Amino acid sequence: MKVLVTGGAGFIGSYVVKRLIKLGYDVRVLDNFSRGKRDNLADVLGQIDLISGDIRDQEAVKKSIKGIDVVIHMAALVDVRESVEKPLLYHEVNSTGTLNLLYGSVKQGVKRFIYASTCAVYGNPVKLPISEDHPLNPLSPYAASKLSAENYCRAFSKSYGLKTTIFRFFNVYGPRKNINSYSGVIIEFIKRIKSDKPPIIFGSGEQTRDFIFIDDAVEFVIRSVENDIEGVFNVGSGESTSINNLSELLLKIMRKEHLKPIHTSPRPGEIKNSQADISKACKVFNYRPRVSLEEGLRRVINAVN
Repeated sequence: MKVLVTGGAGFIGSYVVKRLIKLGYDVRVLDNFSRGKRDNLADVLGQIDLISGDIRDQEAVKKSIKGIDVVIHMAALVDVRESVEKPLLYHEVNSTGTLNLLYGSVKQGVKRFIYASTCAVYGNPVKLPISEDHPLNPLSPYAASKLSAENYCRAFSKSYGLKTTIFRFFNVYGPRKNINSYSGVIIEFIKRIKSDKPPIIFGSGEQTRDFIFIDDAVEFVIRSVENDIEGVFNVGSGESTSINNLSELLLKIMRKEHLKPIHTSPRPGEIKNSQADISKACKVFNYRPRVSLEEGLRRVINAVN
């Protein structure tokens, strides 16, 4: 089976690529390297078909999809604050780029389309934990662009019969995580603590997030490749952790408990609480996250120079 991974040089994408190769899949990667890094694929470059191109470019999309059975669409811009400054760019990449891939997939007979979405489509939760039928209320151009792409996935499933699976990722973390993306707080904290500087917390620190280790997040994607089930699935740990507790845990693990976090002004528009209801995904894909937050943080600490 031949699989295309868009954004395969990115954080989650590169882990997906390596798991697919390990399992014996024929893998092609499409990435424009605007955010992804070739170094993330350095050890598998000889085992993949790598196309340097942009999902906004229909010719690059056509070339990359030729002969493909399954598309795993990870390519995206994910910085909420940047999306407020550049809403048109975020629409072009996240929404129109997805449309290009869906249309190309239909034209070239792709069997399955797996889309990486985000918990940001829910906005501020009205209930916790957040299930897939929670009201959708995107609060940023980033979230709106991802929801638009979700809707295109659903429309192509209904209109053309393209089997689509949508994963709404919560806060995925692990080695190689960029500071500027959606779980960068962990890497930022670790780097400051390693430099014997206290972590900086925006606001009270009582805001909560659902952190899932990269290996667990990738497992859901891998299990969907040969699974005919369509629909929307949350991907998280199912547990909430406050930023204060995250800071305390890192200080304890790194034996720097003498450092006291610095609290500064809260970021405007930041979601207060987040926790995924992952029961649907766990049941359908027969998998439950296995890496605890403490174990995952230890792995990240060991990987951060």
